[in-house]
Amino acid sequence: MNESEDEPKDFIKLNYEKLSTDEVSELVISPCCGAVSLFIGTTRNNFEGKKVIHLEYEAYSPMAEAEIKKICRDVRQKWPSVRHIAVHHRLGLVPVTEASVIVAVSSPHRVASLEAVQYCINTLKATVPIWKKEIYEEAYSWKENKECFWADVEK
Repeated sequence: MNESEDEPKDFIKLNYEKLSTDEVSELVISPCCGAVSLFIGTTRNNFEGKKVIHLEYEAYSPMAEAEIKKICRDVRQKWPSVRHIAVHHRLGLVPVTEASVIVAVSSPHRVASLEAVQYCINTLKATVPIWKKEIYEEAYSWKENKECFWADVEK
């Protein structure tokens, strides 16, 4: 692969299938990068003492994808050495232990990719219109991300 074939790319995907860590990490590998950093958000089996059966995610996909593209642009401004960015988010039902979101970033050195991954997931949770429903043994609850900017609006 020559340098021109390895132009910086963003890989954004929202889908209803199981996410693959291998697939996402392979998307961002580059011969000019010595670091690939990953964040994998998985469904845990409990929340505030309640047993979680699974999660369900909904999104307005065109708007969610546009917001993720903005995050990628911001990353490239803050960390110019970042080569590739991948953000895959699962929609629909996500069983316990399975991934709901995977963020991967490649860069020549680890500091940029680690910082960029953290920025991506924190900003995604704060700005991207993806909604989570937690299903418990005997109830359910739509969850509001504490980080999202609209959570601060007085009710």
